[in-house]
Amino acid sequence: MRLRNVKGSRETIAANPLVIQDITEQKGHWHEVFGNDQPIYIEIGMGKGQFIIEMARRNPDKNYIGIEKYSSVLVRALEKCETDAPENLRFIRMDAEAILDVFAENEVSGIYLNFSDPWPKDRHAKRRLTYRDFWDRYRKILKPEGEVVFKTDNRPLFDFSLEEVEIAGWSLVNVTFDLHHSEYVEGNVMTEYEAKFSAKGNPIHRLVARA
Repeated sequence: MRLRNVKGSRETIAANPLVIQDITEQKGHWHEVFGNDQPIYIEIGMGKGQFIIEMARRNPDKNYIGIEKYSSVLVRALEKCETDAPENLRFIRMDAEAILDVFAENEVSGIYLNFSDPWPKDRHAKRRLTYRDFWDRYRKILKPEGEVVFKTDNRPLFDFSLEEVEIAGWSLVNVTFDLHHSEYVEGNVMTEYEAKFSAKGNPIHRLVARA
């Protein structure tokens, strides 16, 4: 995936109070960052932030953290929050592989993976956010009964993810190959990609898994 560099994005991110800088120091103390004991939900690979921002606005009784690797993408999410930033929302710029350095055991109530990079070449399978090693990481930071919700329009990636869930020893709570025409569509919050792909008639696949 080739991204256009946004001039000054790193400086903007460093100066924005919604972006947590000393992330490893917050491990085990994220409730202190928000100043409350509300459950914490994270989105890994949040893109331009449409989903996580809307979730925070709809659910003021929960805390949300958007995680994005690329500065040029994260800065677009910050632009959406310039005039009306939800108090229960923070952002992190980091690689998902370091997730165990940032969150403590049982610190997270739920994880969202939305339209993750499919890494289509077989030799890159370990980089996919639904590869078995990532499921092991998710298990360590999730509370008991915590869930991972994964959405994509990429059928090969979805089939791969279903296999990895089983290999990792997780249980599927529910699965749909066409979310927008299923019983699970009520309350669904769309991402930028989801709106784009569904408008073209592409079916959206979704799974919910529990360790």
